[in-house]
Amino acid sequence: MGHSLWQSVLGEIEVSVSHATYMTWFKNTELLETTDESVTIAVPNIFAQRQFEVKFNDQIKEILEKNGVKPTTISYVVKTNKNKPVTSRETTRTETKAADRLVAPLPKKQTATNGLNPRYTFANFIVGSSNDLAYSACQAVAKNPGTKYNPLFLYGGVGLGKTHLIQAVGNEITAKSPETAVLYISSETFVNDFLESIRFKKKGFADKYRNIDVLIVDDMQFIAGKEKTQEEFFHTFNALHQANKQIIISSDKPPRNIPTLTERLRSRFEWGMSIDIQMPDFETRCAILEAKAAASSAEIDRSTVEYLANNVKTNIRELEGALNQLLAYSEMRGIPADISTAEGLIGNVRRSRPQHLSSRQIIDKTARHFQLTTAEICSSKRDKHIVTPRQIAMYLLRSELHLSFPKIAAELGRKDHTTAIHSVEKIEKAIKLDFMIREQVAELREKLYA
Repeated sequence: MGHSLWQSVLGEIEVSVSHATYMTWFKNTELLETTDESVTIAVPNIFAQRQFEVKFNDQIKEILEKNGVKPTTISYVVKTNKNKPVTSRETTRTETKAADRLVAPLPKKQTATNGLNPRYTFANFIVGSSNDLAYSACQAVAKNPGTKYNPLFLYGGVGLGKTHLIQAVGNEITAKSPETAVLYISSETFVNDFLESIRFKKKGFADKYRNIDVLIVDDMQFIAGKEKTQEEFFHTFNALHQANKQIIISSDKPPRNIPTLTERLRSRFEWGMSIDIQMPDFETRCAILEAKAAASSAEIDRSTVEYLANNVKTNIRELEGALNQLLAYSEMRGIPADISTAEGLIGNVRRSRPQHLSSRQIIDKTARHFQLTTAEICSSKRDKHIVTPRQIAMYLLRSELHLSFPKIAAELGRKDHTTAIHSVEKIEKAIKLDFMIREQVAELREKLYA
């Protein structure tokens, strides 16, 4: 009864909120208990708990009533690793230690040698439409290292969470199987170790990298152009792969776009799964800010969160930097971290980006990107080389300006807003499955905020 009821509730929510919002907040919830007077819902962490209590409670109550359940109160509880609920009151008392609870403990014998940072876990990684595929792949690898998606290759721009995700895999594997030998390094470390082994005739280089179960290499793009190092990594890769050992790699570019990378390495990097991580959308940026503020035991209202998310759209590091600057300034001056303080602090950010991104700018830049005229993209023509750019323009109007579907349709010269709904949904799905569409959308976003 409870499972089917909650599935009905989730089904209604999924069609009423954005995909990113659903994936971030609702996907990993469940209905624990229902009585005549109360309903208890399990959420994955304290960040979700706060979001449900403040933002989604009325919506959930309304949908429950539609399904015949009329509770007086709705409680949201956080599940521990042992699936034991933690009540809202208990969570509030220990809120200042939230970040510590979310970090999975690592065995002492490995923390000094495996290179992993224990702060990077799946529990404190915010999932949205820009990274949910990479997140799912990393979780699958953590459950069965060496058997699925080997190698796993993540790529994307600076500060989008690649390092967090690949280290989260290592921390998860180490927490579940302490005997598993995991090693996280940067490509620079591999290069330096290799050069030292040649220069000083050090022994043990091959053993260090080939007698492990999981090798995680960050920033692989820096190995490009170093022929001898690439040759050594090629042999290391082969030895590990043939022994069914897991290899995880990150880079700022996909394998085929890394310059002067040898063809044999490029082909091996593409053996398993290559996934890109994009710039987070508005909902994900809001979720990240709320999570970081909660981890710092700081109170920040929704309007301030939305202001920061609307004005910092480049990467997560800059987003966190803006939040840290706001919190530090507010603490030092003894003033609230509100929207007026944020406006004063990051005004320089706003001046360095478009003051106001309009519908016409999005349509014009999309047209120019695809070498079309604005008249063509707004026309009724159904040629494929026009339809796809038009759909991307509709998607950007929705994701960047949060326009209603009727307004989007009107901007593109359409009378029926169902066309806009279909276009946005199609591009959302294509972003997950089609590399070219992902690249086009990412490039357009960069141009919009360049």
